[in-house]
Amino acid sequence: MTRRALIIGIDDYDNFEHLEGSVNDANKISDLLSKNDDGSPNYDCQVYTSPGAERITQKFLSRKWIELFKNFDGDILFYFSGHGYLTDIGGYIVTQEGECGDIGLKMDDLIDLANISCSKSILIILDCCHSGDVADLTAIQTSSSKRIAQLPTGLTILSASQPTELAVEIGGHGIFTELVIGALSGGAADVRGRVSAASIYAYVEQALGPWHQRPLYKTNADTLPPVRCCTPRVPDSLLRELPRLFPEPDSIYRMNPSYEKREQSAQRENVEIFDNFKILRNASLLTTEENKDLFDIALESRGVKLTPLGQFYWRLASEGRI
Repeated sequence: MTRRALIIGIDDYDNFEHLEGSVNDANKISDLLSKNDDGSPNYDCQVYTSPGAERITQKFLSRKWIELFKNFDGDILFYFSGHGYLTDIGGYIVTQEGECGDIGLKMDDLIDLANISCSKSILIILDCCHSGDVADLTAIQTSSSKRIAQLPTGLTILSASQPTELAVEIGGHGIFTELVIGALSGGAADVRGRVSAASIYAYVEQALGPWHQRPLYKTNADTLPPVRCCTPRVPDSLLRELPRLFPEPDSIYRMNPSYEKREQSAQRENVEIFDNFKILRNASLLTTEENKDLFDIALESRGVKLTPLGQFYWRLASEGRI
């Protein structure tokens, strides 16, 4: 596989408050990321939780970070759910044995590893308090301390909260991860079923109001590879037909009663087109004159046309990009 993911969830801490949702979150995220909706493999996931078979200590997590990035040129994902801690020199991921003065691993150590990585794309998802401090460019610019963790090309970060904010869990899940789960399950999928890091953030950000914790999205990526593929609302095979059905993006396609299967004049080829138009309309890619029902449009020999979103996919299809 060309995609690997390291997923960490810590509920049990030696010196910090016990959490209730981190292990649940890590396991659910792993379930979703390991396969796409159609059952095809996605990320090759390694999941470690506390409680679990091994203690997630600084030494353990540091070793796993190195293994994650070492000599791998595919897509990398790191997910963490647990405690985060903010110090004068930056944010930390709290490991299981963490204590005051020896908290865990610096969040920016992840960025340092990403900077020397040969990976094509890297996505870091942090559901912990103060997670927005990772690669905090404001701190880099204003602090007299040495913070040089810059975003390399291909890196995207999704954090549950601002640098100074807490991340909340309710009902056995972190609020942030529960929304990420919804996004990965299809809530943030585009017409083709693809869920990108940007669409995950847009989904989460809209769901959290101004009085909630505020997520952050940081990126230096020039492409948006899908994090997961869900069931498409329109199959690619139909999208590729758009330039044939509509010679120009603003063309009007006129139907007649032979497109309606219940009419005596119905023709199979036209009925198939009618059924495809229903799929396109349900996905907001097609509209009708005067916004009438497709049935009425066919009986009245009137026309349909592509919406602006439909015209977008028309252009992709006409350029051979689907």
